[in-house]
Amino acid sequence: MQVDFAVLADYALIDQHGKLSVLGVFQHVWVAAFPAVHPRTHLVIRVRGRRTEIGLHPLSIRFLDESGAELVGGEGTVQFGEPPAGVTEIEAGAVLVFDVPLPRAGTYAFEIEVDGQIAGRVPLSASQLPPEGQTQH
Repeated sequence: MQVDFAVLADYALIDQHGKLSVLGVFQHVWVAAFPAVHPRTHLVIRVRGRRTEIGLHPLSIRFLDESGAELVGGEGTVQFGEPPAGVTEIEAGAVLVFDVPLPRAGTYAFEIEVDGQIAGRVPLSASQLPPEGQTQH
């Protein structure tokens, strides 16, 4: 079982046929002041496995600051259904929505764990907007 890809986006959905659509992929946010919250952040994950891994698998997400302290976390499961005959690889997508707390400028990461193993990290950095009238370099 492995994370095929994981990104942060402004919006994402999985349609009734399992097709994943993602809009506005990002790794950095600008905020007016700290502490801040980046609302409705979509964490998009696609997990791949082998046909022998059909069934439920535990999934946990932790949002960590630079020191490794957990700011937000959650647990759930990902379900792999029976693929068509002859298909040996299986995949499942997940879209999780978070109001991400940003206590200060710096680097953060979403850590993704599948079946009790760290399967991926998605970085996020945050900076404060400069005062109006000043340019960014």
